[in-house]
Amino acid sequence: MKPLVIVAGPIHQDGIKQLESEARVIVSSEETEAGMSKVAQEASGILFRAKPLCTRSLMSALRQLKVVGRHGVGLDTIDLPAATELGIPVVHAPGSNSNSVAEHAIMLMLALAKQAVVVDRRTRLADWGKNRWQGLLEMNGKTLGIIGVGNIGRRVAKTAGALGMRVIGYDKYVPAEELRNRGVEAMPDLVSVLRQADVVTCHTPHTKETHHMINADTIAQMKPGVIFINTSRGKVQDEEALRVALETGKIRAAGIDVFEEEPVSSDSRLLQLDNVIVSPHIAGVTEETTRGTALQVTAEMLRVLRGEKPQVLGNPDVWPKLGHLK
Repeated sequence: MKPLVIVAGPIHQDGIKQLESEARVIVSSEETEAGMSKVAQEASGILFRAKPLCTRSLMSALRQLKVVGRHGVGLDTIDLPAATELGIPVVHAPGSNSNSVAEHAIMLMLALAKQAVVVDRRTRLADWGKNRWQGLLEMNGKTLGIIGVGNIGRRVAKTAGALGMRVIGYDKYVPAEELRNRGVEAMPDLVSVLRQADVVTCHTPHTKETHHMINADTIAQMKPGVIFINTSRGKVQDEEALRVALETGKIRAAGIDVFEEEPVSSDSRLLQLDNVIVSPHIAGVTEETTRGTALQVTAEMLRVLRGEKPQVLGNPDVWPKLGHLK
């Protein structure tokens, strides 16, 4: 009998078809751990989206579980140490949405520089006062500071360079020479980026180290009138400190795709500010990435279920424990 794979939420149909070539597939709408535990009792694999969280207790309760997939790049919703301890490989789709997220960040930067949303709104109200728009900016000649220069950050750097921007960046895991190869002038630390950048864009995962990395203290190091972009993870930013900086003008404008708590409350004061453009964590959501992500992660899950080592493994330390696999 084919192994059973639970897909926790809708994915592109081509991903479902790929799974069905070698597995039985159930698409579940369960968003709670208890509900998923019941649905997946006989599952050999689970493909997670945002909910439910993949916890130690859930994985421990599923005795047949052989592989966990994450439909996306980030693994912060999966207990990786627990998966490794339990001998469960975790696969995901790094790089699958890099172009989309990079484009979204550039879109937010340009829209904020040109005040596109406010201009559109007022034009629809027949407000044609051209002389009112004295604060619109060009990006040519400005300095872009990239925090986290991985797959996404390097694409942002390439586009920003084409706009005539000076690109600086900080990534403690990427050597300075490699940053230069990616078109980025390496900075020794975060503060060095913040003090020079006219635009700051975050492309870093959420970890203990990066939690609230953008806070009152680091904002104080930024140039007055900076533009801030976050398309990475909401908990990288302290939203209260960000709000204060936006209201006082320390930060000129912000483009926010991710929030500390999602979905963001309609009462959030960030949503009331005209100098903020928001989107509902969709920087990585396009027709192309939806299909590509589904195909990449389902292919990796099937490799594990066939007893083969996946090309991308979120917890590489688990593999030596699985001596029976190739």
